[in-house]
Amino acid sequence: MDKIPLPVLWLIIAVVLGVIEASSLNLITLWFAIGAVAAMISALFGIPFIYQVVIFVIVSALMLYFTKPLIKKFLYVRKEKTNADRIIGDKGIVVEKIDPVNSTGQVKIRGQIWTARSTDDKIIELDELVEVQEISGVKLFVKKSSDINKNEKQ
Repeated sequence: MDKIPLPVLWLIIAVVLGVIEASSLNLITLWFAIGAVAAMISALFGIPFIYQVVIFVIVSALMLYFTKPLIKKFLYVRKEKTNADRIIGDKGIVVEKIDPVNSTGQVKIRGQIWTARSTDDKIIELDELVEVQEISGVKLFVKKSSDINKNEKQ
């Protein structure tokens, strides 16, 4: 069986890396695919294999170094604040026992029922007063009001 010509080998590597990139959409192999294309071009000009590998590494590293920050800047999805954030710091009442082991718990705040978890992984009993510490999606992270008062006194 004949050897695969180096330009074809680099082309195969570039295509495989391109397919991986297209399937992941996470900017993982894009720079290496471009480096493989550069190495393929150098192979077409008859540059020795060891230099082709060096070109692959250098071009990949330069592409990664110079373009990744730009691409991340354009692809960065900023977090939009919602008006739900306004309940942070509000007090509410536990309407379903907050139990981190069983992943249960609900709190009523401003007339609405929210799924809730304790910030310190403690069980908070039914009808306890809690304060919202943070919100993630539709889940509140709360702390028992008496625990907050203890921390403020210390």
